[in-house]
Amino acid sequence: MTKAGKLISVAGGGDTVAALNQAGAAADFTFISTAGGAFLEWMEGKTLPGVAALMD
Repeated sequence: MTKAGKLISVAGGGDTVAALNQAGAAADFTFISTAGGAFLEWMEGKTLPGVAALMD
């Protein structure tokens, strides 16, 4: 459904990215982040310090 533009798919974390690459499925995702913990915090809506610094 992502390829058809009907779904936004996200994945995060180094091990997850490695598994998706090994399975040949990474290209099927809209967004992939290698930062597991930071990615989860971003998904929760928290402000990340690095992003906040860029906004100032």
